[in-house]
Amino acid sequence: MPFDVRMLQEEDAEAAWKLGSLAFGYHAQPMPEKFGPTPGRVTWGVFDDSGRLIAKAVDRDQGQWFGGRLVPTSGVAGVAVVPELRRAGLGRIVLTRLLAEARDRGAAISTLFPTTPFPYRRLGWEEVGALTYYALPTAGLAAAAPSPGVTLRPATIDDVQGVYDLYDRTARESTGMMERSGPLFDTTPDELLGAFDGLTVAVGPSGSIDGYATWKRSPGYEATGQLTAYDLITATGEAASTLLSMFGGWASVAPTTVLRLAYPDPVLYFVASSQIRVEKRQPWMLRMVDATRAVRARGWPDHLEGSVDLEIADPVCPWNAGPQRLVISGGQARLEPGGTGAVRLDSRGLAVWYAGAASPAVLRRGGLLTGGDPQTDAFLQAATAGPAPALHDYF
Repeated sequence: MPFDVRMLQEEDAEAAWKLGSLAFGYHAQPMPEKFGPTPGRVTWGVFDDSGRLIAKAVDRDQGQWFGGRLVPTSGVAGVAVVPELRRAGLGRIVLTRLLAEARDRGAAISTLFPTTPFPYRRLGWEEVGALTYYALPTAGLAAAAPSPGVTLRPATIDDVQGVYDLYDRTARESTGMMERSGPLFDTTPDELLGAFDGLTVAVGPSGSIDGYATWKRSPGYEATGQLTAYDLITATGEAASTLLSMFGGWASVAPTTVLRLAYPDPVLYFVASSQIRVEKRQPWMLRMVDATRAVRARGWPDHLEGSVDLEIADPVCPWNAGPQRLVISGGQARLEPGGTGAVRLDSRGLAVWYAGAASPAVLRRGGLLTGGDPQTDAFLQAATAGPAPALHDYF
């Protein structure tokens, strides 16, 4: 059967909505008025010979932080195939086109939240982290004491820039957190303040915003009462303890508190870990769109000097494949064609290593890395050592 693969236009919006809403279970809802092409998002579709949309995938133009530098990213979302043609290779067709086009527009890596990992693993993505919600008894926050030097208050419009600045500083120090700017995050201060039941700022002794929390209160005040913090970002231990003490004050009407946190997070130093359970865990995956560009864009340890010869296997993005020499010097890195190919990585192993999500020893035991020796393993591990991969945003 011949297929036509192309970028979706305004006239394709209804078909795209129906396909996505059926796949993800919101087909009873009406299509939003503004659904369709928007800045920062491109949807690729596969059409059969009758012109019917049978598969689609969204490419989001976003940035994510790695090693203190912003890496241009293709955030993949809304992947859907009509039920009758699943397992017919349509997902591969649309995602292969998406990756090639994302490379042409300048993306270096791609990330996504899978509903199931296996189709994406076959195309070179691998799990590197998770967006995790931790639940604990609100009464368990009683040990978190407010600091005398920290004042809590509801955020105002004048505080929004300070909230953004604190998030940006935290994200810059992370591995994988998203840049919250550009067309995908075109939110006005009023919209940000109205998106939650509360946006509380922790103001330090100098008057700076040392922490903030965005939170929602669920209906009910008995056993089902719950408070959920979507961001709980703090620059000091005093701010963390003071914000947690505020949540602890809800114990009588919201017995459960849910915190969306990276791991490790300083907030966890103020709670009893034995009381915490994982409420929800949404894994996210990564792959190289353009390995040369990704290596150049990422930050690297200033103290590390040296090189290692790689052999990269990537049949889906063949421009990444072949012998490459990784050279790191002065906080910069590059991939040069050539070398002996002593260390062999497939696209999944390359993704996990790039994110610092597992050591070379783990990749070797998983069959995602072969060749090399203890010296090359030590060099590769030092190159991406740092915070565990984390995200605070679902897409």
